Amino acid sequence: QLQASGGGLVQTGDSLKLSCTTSRRPFSSNAIGWFRQAPGKERKFVAAINWGDGRTAFADSAKGRFTISKDSTKNTVHLQMNSLKPEDTAVYYCAARTGAPTRGIADYNYWGQGTQVTVSS
Repeated sequence: QLQASGGGLVQTGDSLKLSCTTSRRPFSSNAIGWFRQAPGKERKFVAAINWGDGRTAFADSAKGRFTISKDSTKNTVHLQMNSLKPEDTAVYYCAARTGAPTRGIADYNYWGQGTQVTVSS
């Protein structure tokens, strides 16, 4: 199971750190990804990391503003979001797969519940 947390209401330019905690230690072959879904829109890829070698992938909208990291001691993946914009407002989901940190929603088998991020202008 995956548990996403850390969402909230912030202002434009603020930062927020999301966490995705897994019920068991991910295997080195696992990747953990973050996706987001704005109201009335499709769910989209944000960032992902491979648990074993730390390879990462980012959506263009996240590059330069968001970072993704893992905390092996807590079986947790963090998504640090800086310089937030109103268009970052969405429900953020974390998901897991076996394999590389890919961008495809269908690549991920296990999903956590979402955490709401709201950025006010």
